[in-house]
Amino acid sequence: MTRWALIALAACTLVSGCDDSPTAPTTQPLVFTALLFPANEVPAVGNAESSGQGAMQVQLDVTRDAANVITGATASFYVQLHGFPGDTRVIGAHIHNGVAGVNAPIVVDSGVSGTAPVALSGGIVEFKSGAISVTPALAQSIATNPAGFYFNVHSPLNPGGFARGQLTRVQ
Repeated sequence: MTRWALIALAACTLVSGCDDSPTAPTTQPLVFTALLFPANEVPAVGNAESSGQGAMQVQLDVTRDAANVITGATASFYVQLHGFPGDTRVIGAHIHNGVAGVNAPIVVDSGVSGTAPVALSGGIVEFKSGAISVTPALAQSIATNPAGFYFNVHSPLNPGGFARGQLTRVQ
């Protein structure tokens, strides 16, 4: 049995996948999703924009130091919405620091705004934005506790938000 243990130890020395404490920083992105529903807004949306739903994905591309601590990050968003009225316009889309049922401040803005809105066509829209700077501390907070953050989209009819969902880490 000792001989097999030595063989396994030698194999792990040769194969980096067996190392539980990497010495080189990882460049793997952090990926989060959220399912967006009008009922998740606080208060829940009860007007014409209550009929749709959506999904979003945010990728945090992070840099790390030799100790694997996040030293920089940028965010890229991909959002899909459908089932909303055809005249719905997205005038804001961001990550907020808050748990379900609580409204909280914006911490990462996607760049969509009232001066750069996104219009739905036939009740459907897909939009992307990227290379948005995120502080290392915030990136680490999102990675550590994604459920403590939510993403929502805003419209002229619902300036406080018309679809919202808590972040879930998928990678």
